[in-house]
Parts: sequence; structure tokens; C-alpha cells
Amino acid sequence: MNLEIPINLAVEDDLSEAVLRRLLPDKYLVGTCYKRGGSGYLKKNIRGFNNATKGMPFLLLTDLDREECAPKLIKEWLRGSVHHHNLLFRVAVREVESWILADRNRFAKFLGIGKTLVPPNVDAIDDPKECLINLATKSRKRELQEDIVPAEGSTAKQGPNYNGRLISFVEEFWDPNEAMQCSPSLKRTIKAIEGV
Repeated sequence: MNLEIPINLAVEDDLSEAVLRRLLPDKYLVGTCYKRGGSGYLKKNIRGFNNATKGMPFLLLTDLDREECAPKLIKEWLRGSVHHHNLLFRVAVREVESWILADRNRFAKFLGIGKTLVPPNVDAIDDPKECLINLATKSRKRELQEDIVPAEGSTAKQGPNYNGRLISFVEEFWDPNEAMQCSPSLKRTIKAIEGV
């Protein structure tokens, strides 16, 4: 009889949660998912999450954004606290969108664009979200484009159903094993999850 391993998640947003749930093998049973306002909330509560792992494992995902490197970010966030072995602290380089783009074939097909338009080295993209939105402007699927791309003249950074569309892509089409071939940071995260 296989016992499910309980685990809590801590993420920046709904899209990051969808990605982590897709990455977790069936042996895990997600308890609570903590997400209340981006990386600021995670950083502010990191010591609490680290402490809580004594009772139950936590998988935390944040974006690297403009930080120099993941190990430096983790060290800075933990500020001298001992990193508990039950805290799986993962960092998407530079944003979780790069992991989505990393499944180049399926994402290109999803948008209805040529695969060659999706950069092969996604961890090197300076602003993956902007790259993703720019790719969506080339989509021949009008409704998809309207959902992902902000309206012309709008101050919004993304379209009205950006997360909804990308979450449905992650849940229905995204192949993490394919994606990790183009994203070293995703590959490290998958290997870390498998090793728990």
C-alpha cells in the first residue's frame, strides 16, 4: 500500500501553484497552499514556513526576478536561519513563465505560432513574462491573444485572463519532462522534488 506524503505549498500566485501541482508526483497530497501577494509575502514569512517544516514538508517557489542567483536569494531570505531539510525552497529563473515557455513545441502549438519563435534558452530570457506576452501578440487565435495581451492603451501589464489561459495550458498540455530540457532551473527543481 502506497502512503501519500502530505506537503504544503507556498507560492507567489495561482500560476505558480498550478505549475507546482503539475510537478508533484502522485505520492504527494497537498495540504494548504499559501499565496497572499507575491514574493514579498513569501519573504516576510519564510522563517515561519521554515519552522513549520518540522511538522510537515513545504515546497516553496519564488521567481528570481532581478536577483543575481538563486543560492544568494535563498541565503538572503533565510538570514542566518538554519535551512530545514523539509523546506524545499525552489527558485524559477527568472520567472515561472520561463518554465512554461520551456515546453517550446506545446507552447508554440498552443499559441498557433512557429516553434522557432520561442527562445531555446529560456533561463537566459531577461523578462520571460514580457517575452510570453510578445509571443502571444503573434498568435492567430484572437480570443487567446485578447486574454493574454493587455489591451492597446491599457496600463495593465497583462491581459484580463492571463493566468486563466496559462493555467489551462499548464494543466492540459504542458510537459515538465520536455520543458526541463530547455530550463536548467526547472530540471533542478524536478530532481529536488524527486529526491524527497
